[in-house]
Amino acid sequence: MAIVALRILGLGACTPIGRTVWASAAAARAGVCGFFEHPYMVDTAGAPMRVARAPWLDIGMESAARLAALLLPAIEEALMCVPAQGEGAPARLGLALALPPPRPGRAEGLAEDLLASLRERMGDRFTQVARFEVGHAAGHLAVAAAEAGCARGAFDACVVAGADSYLAPRTLEWVEDCDQLHGGGPLNNAWGFVPGEAAGAILLGPAGFARRFGIEPLGELVSVGIGMEARRIKTGEVCTGEGLTQAFRAALQALASGEQVHNVFCDLNGEPYRADEFGFAALRTGEYFRSASDFIAPADCWGDVGAASAPLHAALAVIAHRKRYAKGPLSLVWGSSESGERGAVLVRSAEPDGG
Repeated sequence: MAIVALRILGLGACTPIGRTVWASAAAARAGVCGFFEHPYMVDTAGAPMRVARAPWLDIGMESAARLAALLLPAIEEALMCVPAQGEGAPARLGLALALPPPRPGRAEGLAEDLLASLRERMGDRFTQVARFEVGHAAGHLAVAAAEAGCARGAFDACVVAGADSYLAPRTLEWVEDCDQLHGGGPLNNAWGFVPGEAAGAILLGPAGFARRFGIEPLGELVSVGIGMEARRIKTGEVCTGEGLTQAFRAALQALASGEQVHNVFCDLNGEPYRADEFGFAALRTGEYFRSASDFIAPADCWGDVGAASAPLHAALAVIAHRKRYAKGPLSLVWGSSESGERGAVLVRSAEPDGG
């Protein structure tokens, strides 16, 4: 249950199908596919690996610089509604940053390098920074940290941002070695995923902060739920979705009597493990959903984007209602990390102009 009422005040994104959040959302809505053949990485069948990459970035750019090139514009876009420190009363801003976990191809000191890039570009805009390096569910942990920080007065508002890229050659080789690469080679998997890259950001703050800067809220953070799954992928154990169910129940208990979730946004990427755990969790909590099976999984457009998933999906939920193609204002955004962390965030989007 939410411990402080936070509004969604700003959105930002940088994805293979759009360099802004609104462009990315429009492309995802239209089903635009950002998949490309990798220029030089081939799979075990000798075919180019299929990846979802930001086409304006040099394919040889190293991982820390690559993530910075995605992350910094997303954060700046989310903060467009807040004056910079020199333009009026200063705002104490926090940053909760979701990042990929340690894995082959991930740069040593990635978080430190990204924070250094942020300071170089934005100075001391953020008074406190927390980072979560667990991949897909890292953004949900970041939302929980933002909520707690605002509640105790550690900052006035908080940017929840996430960035990830699977495109480092060693990372792609590792994905293939783990039998998770979507493709047709001996080590590929028709039920694997397409490696992607992206960054997303949302600005969360209380109503008082919004009034102070004349910001029209785009939505509301209703609640966040966190769970932990013991039967993880790659362990050979059968997952029955206990961890995801825990996260769902913690988030969904904030619903009023008779309320149901209208939309589901998630990081399903084609892997049966993720589909199975969602199926079990949805069966246990089905009374809270209009139609749990009617979900949106934009990995079919921008690939698996790991730690960037949660802020991107929250932004899609808000924009879908704003543009009047959502089923209703209540959306559940969930994610599943390979290390066991599970997250679910319940978002109530503001009514679009005109009611």
